[in-house]
Amino acid sequence: MHDLPPLARFGGLLATDLRDVTSDPAALDSTGFWAVTADFEGRLVCARFGDIRPDPVPAPVPGAWRGPEADEWTSSLGRAAYTAGVRRIREHIEAGEVYQANLCRVMSAPLPDPAGADVDALTALLARGNPAPYAGTIRLPAHGVEIATASPELYLRRTGRRVESGPIKGTGRTAADLLPKDHAENVMIVDLVRNDLGRVCATGSVTVPELCALEEHPGLVHLVSTVAGELAEGAGWPELLAATFPPGSVTGAPKSSALRIIEALETAPRGPYCGGIGWVDADRGTAELAVGIRTFWIDRTASGGPRLLFGTGAGITWGSDPDREWAETELKAARLLRVASGAVGADATGVTGVAGVAGGIGTPGTTDNATDKQTDESGRTVR
Repeated sequence: MHDLPPLARFGGLLATDLRDVTSDPAALDSTGFWAVTADFEGRLVCARFGDIRPDPVPAPVPGAWRGPEADEWTSSLGRAAYTAGVRRIREHIEAGEVYQANLCRVMSAPLPDPAGADVDALTALLARGNPAPYAGTIRLPAHGVEIATASPELYLRRTGRRVESGPIKGTGRTAADLLPKDHAENVMIVDLVRNDLGRVCATGSVTVPELCALEEHPGLVHLVSTVAGELAEGAGWPELLAATFPPGSVTGAPKSSALRIIEALETAPRGPYCGGIGWVDADRGTAELAVGIRTFWIDRTASGGPRLLFGTGAGITWGSDPDREWAETELKAARLLRVASGAVGADATGVTGVAGVAGGIGTPGTTDNATDKQTDESGRTVR
């Protein structure tokens, strides 16, 4: 199925009829509806689609997705290497080189049926097993992009000239698990995001409408803040991405120092994980890009055959305990890996074996009807 037609699915919309693919961020200021993915290492893929219609994530079809067995997942960093990395970051903090750095590991497993693997079928499972506000699919096999995300974190939202970011820092099973370290970590990253947006927003326009709000997600809770501003005159997508990428919540502070530490300690490229994933509607001046966390992607060029990959990590500060940080990476991965391996399956009423989780992402669509079609100024079909 790696020759399946291109599509993107976000927020209750399905995009088909691929028109253009480019790595030029200036295209996002032109016309049309674009699906966007930016790898953590900087590879940008922007795909313009011509047919955009309301279409909620369909119910999972039994057998449509065959994921890896639960015991086949391997990690780029084992527990000993990860906890040693946490201690090394604390040494960098003690030396005054950095205040916080995000240490990640990439998990992977062989696909049991590569020819039949379709990330949109995985998205259907994730929508029921781990619903998320910024979930979606980008399927561009010819361009090496096959992503299913269940991201809870907003990287960038645009409405005209207004831009918002929603960094997450602080994770626990319940609110009672959150420590003063989690709040301090969030505030540090909020300051970093303020500085990033300040580089491209009008002077005095950057604000923090919400600080350390508690959000509940399947199996865990997060502290989430909101940073907003008005883009400066003449600033567009190239300037906005240059000022803010990679996202601050998955790098550290100062960002340049954190990136050097990440490169030294991590043993595998992050790829779509910790990058940006979402959509841009250039005609309407709106966009929503998620931070690429809780994200699966297929690598069909991997040594030994196609593999499914997934990233997990934690923000490291002076107050970090190495074993607790490892446990946080396990917590973030556990539920998603069960979904991808079929241990959390959907039935007609919701989710088998996972109480209280049902339904999908986005909003219900309308009946596909030829009379609903119309063509907008960019030549795309909207329904």
